[in-house]
Amino acid sequence: MARRTKAEADETRIKLLDAAEQVFFEKGVARASLNEIAQRAGATRGAVYWHFKDKVDVFSSMLDRICMPFEEICDDKYGDLAPLDRIRRSIYAVFDSMDGDERRRKVFDTALFKLEYVGELESVREGHVESFACSQRKFAIDLEQAASRDQVAMKMSPQEAALGLHSLFVGLIHGWVLNEGNFPLRSMGEKAVEAYLAGLGFGPSKLATGG
Repeated sequence: MARRTKAEADETRIKLLDAAEQVFFEKGVARASLNEIAQRAGATRGAVYWHFKDKVDVFSSMLDRICMPFEEICDDKYGDLAPLDRIRRSIYAVFDSMDGDERRRKVFDTALFKLEYVGELESVREGHVESFACSQRKFAIDLEQAASRDQVAMKMSPQEAALGLHSLFVGLIHGWVLNEGNFPLRSMGEKAVEAYLAGLGFGPSKLATGG
């Protein structure tokens, strides 16, 4: 009986988070209410407070189900590759995971354009800033190692080159989300990244496209 009760509770939590994704996307985080989320999920307001402390907790838990782009870059899943291939693989894996994923696009739309990271949401913003800095540092390290390995004399420091690459990466994602995914993120993103890396003095990728 206890096992069944826990399963039911887990199912309710999932329904609440699914409902939160929809309500936050439609109304924005500030204007959404816990009552609306509960009603959309077919649950009670009490059920919301059983699983979550407040609306910020609901929002944070919703984001935890979707790995954010900066966090994926920081995961360092490609440590056995050459430095420049690590950059390419990590960026293109993010593009692949997002391209065509309507649910993920809507969550990013909410996180990027439909809330203000102030007040109670300041802690969420701080987490994003930390992940942002981590992924940019990783780009800088890999670019420095790649330049040394390939004997490329970049016309800017690794940190400056990383900032430019990171801005391109972030800008592509923002544009794709803002325009409702109306261009193929992977293929267009790869062209843009390869053009940027070529501008730094690196040769073309030897990795197969699409993965």
